[in-house]
Amino acid sequence: MSPSGQFWCERAWLPDGVTDRVAVRCDAAGMITSVTPGVDPPSAAHRLPGVVFPGFANGHSHAFHRALRGRTHAGGGTFWTWRQGMYRLAGQLDPDRYHRLARLVYAEMALAGFVLVGEFHYLHHTPGGGRYADPNAMGTALLEAARDAGIRITLLDTCYLTGGLDDGGYLPLTGPQVRFGDGDAAGWASRWAGLTDWPAGAGGPGARIGGAVHSVRAVPAAALPTFVEATRGRPAHVHLSEQPAENDACGAFYGCSPTELLSENGVLGPDTTAVHATHLSEKDIRLLGSAATTVCFCPTTEADLADGIGPARELADAGSPISLGTDQHAVVDPLLEARALEHGERLRTGRRGRFSPAELVASATVHGHRSLGWPGGGRIAVGAPADLVALRTDTRRTAGAAPDQLVLAADGADVHTVVVGGRVVVEDGWHVTLGAVGPELAREIEELWTA
Repeated sequence: MSPSGQFWCERAWLPDGVTDRVAVRCDAAGMITSVTPGVDPPSAAHRLPGVVFPGFANGHSHAFHRALRGRTHAGGGTFWTWRQGMYRLAGQLDPDRYHRLARLVYAEMALAGFVLVGEFHYLHHTPGGGRYADPNAMGTALLEAARDAGIRITLLDTCYLTGGLDDGGYLPLTGPQVRFGDGDAAGWASRWAGLTDWPAGAGGPGARIGGAVHSVRAVPAAALPTFVEATRGRPAHVHLSEQPAENDACGAFYGCSPTELLSENGVLGPDTTAVHATHLSEKDIRLLGSAATTVCFCPTTEADLADGIGPARELADAGSPISLGTDQHAVVDPLLEARALEHGERLRTGRRGRFSPAELVASATVHGHRSLGWPGGGRIAVGAPADLVALRTDTRRTAGAAPDQLVLAADGADVHTVVVGGRVVVEDGWHVTLGAVGPELAREIEELWTA
């Protein structure tokens, strides 16, 4: 916590736009109690340079995928061959090792300006499928990792029951997948019920629990009502139509699209987020929009895995808020994800300005917080968490950029200060508790690959 609970912003991205010389005061709980524009800095205030944005939300993360960065490109390959490398990593992790890795991954996120992460978590059990003494030991490791890195987390504990879907039906879990499963939906719901929210306080900025359906490839339709009932009122996420093969298999087995299957079983709605939503029909878009289902795009991952470019503008126009995530962490940078969303639209349609800078900031902030169960976050306003990200405007990337278009010029290297719940987590590009994150992260990843 800033000793005075006061911050002074050279400029700040407020709900009404970029405003000069803004004082922000927060209480002991890390909530904003006043926002005063056009004032000189109070003597005790922590000064924040450049343009100060609300904290960014990472709507979709698989923390252990970070160890794949820069190691999956030899020989080309496909999404499905990439997945084999992912499975290899999945077999190497236990709670202690996962905590060490995730703590550094989340610290990397903090350094880039993320104050909240949605962790889509399915590494539940031992590599052989046995149970830890604490059946949620792996999930707890992630909660503790986010706390140690100084950011909030929504743990999206994932229901993952089968090894895939083809024309003949569902396949059993095999190999590394066996540690993902809970037997059936009731088994998943029983284990999931043992997870609880962590309130914000001296021990960290807080954690919330949500649920996820891995995909229609991994959760049969008959299991969806159990999931819906268990997670009612909580954030619920699902991978949706990332690859055409998923659509083909679902169509062959069920006679409908994955979106239609989710809609028919009550999964869609304002508390639900569909991740990727790359290969959609016009009917799919209408179903998602009419249900006010958020869609989380992960543009750098979707590019890295050659997934395709989804219909973001059409989804937004249909009524789906758009959030952003870094997914497999080929890049960890909220500004690059926002820019890639707009650039993907330009490439797809041949037109510029598909999303305004204000819409891109909303996707990186307000919509992401809402989709992860933190509806008050993502804004600099009274009653919101005191989550602030100061972006420098004097770097070689940002020099000369208009403040209200900075999202289309800056990247994570321009982050100077990050405040989470009134506590300074990053100062002058340095993590204040974990220090130099890169060398330790490199060691952890190398140990995973050489184990």
